[in-house]
Amino acid sequence: MPTLYPKCAPSELLGLLSLIKRVKGSEEVARIADDESLEVDDILPSIEYAEGLGLVTVTDGRVSFTELGKKLASATIRAKKELLRDILGKTTLFRAIQRSLDSAVDGFLAEDELHQIVAFTTAPPEAVHTIITWGRYSDLFRYDANRHLIMPSGTRRAPKPPPPIAVPAAPPPPPPPPAGGTTPPSAKVVPARPPTKPAATKPAPEKETSPPSSDPTSTSPPARSEPAPRRKLGVTA
Repeated sequence: MPTLYPKCAPSELLGLLSLIKRVKGSEEVARIADDESLEVDDILPSIEYAEGLGLVTVTDGRVSFTELGKKLASATIRAKKELLRDILGKTTLFRAIQRSLDSAVDGFLAEDELHQIVAFTTAPPEAVHTIITWGRYSDLFRYDANRHLIMPSGTRRAPKPPPPIAVPAAPPPPPPPPAGGTTPPSAKVVPARPPTKPAATKPAPEKETSPPSSDPTSTSPPARSEPAPRRKLGVTA
């Protein structure tokens, strides 16, 4: 079974729906092309994709709205994107892209991986650019053109961020001193004690020294001489 893939840009398909809405929801394909000064082949890719998505039916060269197509044509721009996201998500091609994106280890797909997915379908390789355009417009996924990566959109599951690294808390700052300039008891500074003066020492009393002896070999002090007794005067018998 051929794979349904977009053969036109979103603006071309939505432009076709606007033309059908203007002609009350049904018109011949050739007449629509003639009114827009186009060839039938110019609008056929949009008609084929709209029919594959269930937005229009084509019978005997006449294209007509379905209820879903009428709802999409009358919706606001934001509602159009939401409806297209639901419609595209049910197709085989975009469902395969979503599953591959959800199961990606890094949380994204490289453009080369999208080419590999498309290679398993009947879509030609050149359809990858149009597929990316539809995915971005309907907010099925985001595309980083610089790195050529397909990433989940904000309305779908995003890759889990790495767990935060625990950082030890810094110690609290010391409390400010209270008003009045006094220092808290825990931070009171003990004044340094003044240096003590050494105690005054009294000079030792000088010893009395005896005059040196005339005998150089004598070490004992000289003997003190006794005064001679006085003779008494008297009469002898």
